[in-house]
Amino acid sequence: MDITRTAWSEHYNTGWGFRQLGEDEKGLLVAHAPAPEGGRALDIGCGTGELSVYLASLGYTVDGADFAAGALERARAEHAAVEGVRWLCLDVECDDLAALVEDGYDLIVLRLSIAFIRDRARVLRALAARLREGGALVVITPTVENTPEDRRHIALDENELAALTDGFEHVEQFDAEGLAVLVLRGPAGSFSAEERGRPEPQAVFGAAAVVTDKFSRVLLGRSTRGMWELPGGRIETGESAPAAAVRELTEETGLTARVDDAHVITVLHDDRLDVRRVTTVVRVACWDGELALSEPHRFVRWEFHDLNTLATLGRIFAPSAQALAAVWPGVLPGLPPVHSYLCSPAGSPVPGEAAEAVRCASGWRTP
Repeated sequence: MDITRTAWSEHYNTGWGFRQLGEDEKGLLVAHAPAPEGGRALDIGCGTGELSVYLASLGYTVDGADFAAGALERARAEHAAVEGVRWLCLDVECDDLAALVEDGYDLIVLRLSIAFIRDRARVLRALAARLREGGALVVITPTVENTPEDRRHIALDENELAALTDGFEHVEQFDAEGLAVLVLRGPAGSFSAEERGRPEPQAVFGAAAVVTDKFSRVLLGRSTRGMWELPGGRIETGESAPAAAVRELTEETGLTARVDDAHVITVLHDDRLDVRRVTTVVRVACWDGELALSEPHRFVRWEFHDLNTLATLGRIFAPSAQALAAVWPGVLPGLPPVHSYLCSPAGSPVPGEAAEAVRCASGWRTP
């Protein structure tokens, strides 16, 4: 959902709030995230501060963050006597996170807020990077199963919940009076290149669209098969690879681009069982429109990802992984070799490409 700061502030200024913190939620937090000595907690989307104050009562020093000024005004007024809580005006998806504590947090909670974040995987990884050793990232959200039809835009389904767990070593899920509570630990993460089964014989010729935004983030879709994929698909009879990439981009994501702005980087060739698989890697940096879930039977959602987190995403469709590695060598280490027929000089920019993406194209080293 795309809701502005002003709209959220008006929501709080008119006296509205959100579902009160339940006893089951409190019990799960006490059981699975007890405050260590000197413990710090971060409450993302803190609203009027009920959860932040509760965490402080458990012994945490708390940062309560929200991007709605109206929410923070109420939090400061309603909890003026509470010690150990700092209120921060922060958009966790768009703002610089430098205001957060440098030495990290033992607990980070997103309560009733994850459904309103577009690039969830990117945000979760940025937050998880700020966890102290042994720390937990807790997501509390309504589920589609337990939410009325007219309010399902604030809830997540099973596939969306599963996508949140990618890249975490330890995952626990609980129910709290109809809310899903995810406790995520071990954010170092890994990835594996996944296959989707045997393609139809004898050869498959397709295009993979490597699409970046102005921040050099790359677009990937979380498929109903439980893996991340680039936009793309088969090249139709009489169709060029750039045209196929642009068509698939629109059909799958709702974004539009000109064929002239789609640039072939390389052609990859590998074998999947007895089928020859040929993938044309097409770069697109100039596009228009808003992301849409045009094919919900194939994809759960679309998100832009930071390049340095790709190797923590878990399951990635193998041709997509190879295409990403062709554009940014080394970004996904350890992939099996493929034949590559370079069509554009390595590291050369395409129109509209951000400087960071151009730099990364000439080589990448993971930490």
